[in-house]
Amino acid sequence: MSTIDLTAKRAETQAMLDKADLLFDRSTCEIRLEQMAADITAALSDKYPLVLPVMGGAVVFTGKLLPLLRFPLDFDYIHISRYGDKLQGGSYQWLRAPQNAVAGRHILVLDDILDEGHTLAAVKKQILEIGAASCSTAVFANKLIGRDKPITADFVGLDVPNRYVFGYGMDAEGKWRNLDEIYALTE
Repeated sequence: MSTIDLTAKRAETQAMLDKADLLFDRSTCEIRLEQMAADITAALSDKYPLVLPVMGGAVVFTGKLLPLLRFPLDFDYIHISRYGDKLQGGSYQWLRAPQNAVAGRHILVLDDILDEGHTLAAVKKQILEIGAASCSTAVFANKLIGRDKPITADFVGLDVPNRYVFGYGMDAEGKWRNLDEIYALTE
């Protein structure tokens, strides 16, 4: 990509943020993350869980949450990809299954957002099918889509409106995962 192309791309990316609506500032996100950590600690600190973030959206959320979980745990990660027409359900392929043994373990799956819930439901189903003792789920953002989802997260940071949201690990066209706040694209 030429320097001119990169300059235009950078300006376009910055304009996306400049036009976006700030939904939750850094302070609000930090407060909600600390509350989630306290809730997770209360529920799982005596279980010695295996924590499995879903790559790649959960990277930022996971990186901020893990230091707040001040109890023994094991860590691994999973990567799942959804194929087919996403509106029709599609099928899932594990690009990276857990490398640690899951059977008999209490699992905590972390993801950035619970949108329609199909991916997280498929992950939980698979984790339980391979013998986990339990599988809890935590998402930083729960999108209020106005209809039932196949799964409800056990731990939720924030409820977000049914808009295209980004920041805090969630991306807008592959961009802005690195933000400490949550924004929504202008409608």
